[in-house]
Amino acid sequence: QGVHLDMASAAISSWTAANMAALPLPTAEVCDANPHLIMNGELRALQPIFQIYGRRQVFAGPIVTLKVYEDNVLIREFLEEKGHGRVLVVDGGGSMRCAILGGNPVQQAQNNGWAGIVVNGCIRDVDEINGCDIGVRALNSHPMKANKKGMGEKHVPVTFAGTRICDGEWLYADTDGILVSRTELTV
Repeated sequence: QGVHLDMASAAISSWTAANMAALPLPTAEVCDANPHLIMNGELRALQPIFQIYGRRQVFAGPIVTLKVYEDNVLIREFLEEKGHGRVLVVDGGGSMRCAILGGNPVQQAQNNGWAGIVVNGCIRDVDEINGCDIGVRALNSHPMKANKKGMGEKHVPVTFAGTRICDGEWLYADTDGILVSRTELTV
């Protein structure tokens, strides 16, 4: 019986260690612990221009980039794919003329395992989005919907909120702000 308990506790502690590593790190602690990464530009903080939406206020994951302008076809296409814990970073050109993300695609993103979505633009269906277990950051909300022409660029470097963000980098978000790192961070 003692052997079974030891094996069970060993399995639990290895599971705990593996899953603790996947938990998002507090952004303030990351900044305090990595001044050298901030100095050399490998760790950047986005300017504090985003509103917090969705039930998951803390999220992290590898970045997928997308550049669109007042068009949401490519956003919807991405979120229909399995997310595998990734974060979709959308440069919507900072447009305040319409929403490029709504409740249905966010619900789909949640169901497909995306960790979060950061939008340099507006969203709509805020109450529906706030009910989803996913992290969403956007400049604001807007009732008008986007165009559906399918224009945009996938997996390209985007620049907004004071920094350049590349496909494959890592994003860490919490209520203090958003960090982008060239590589995955550990405590």
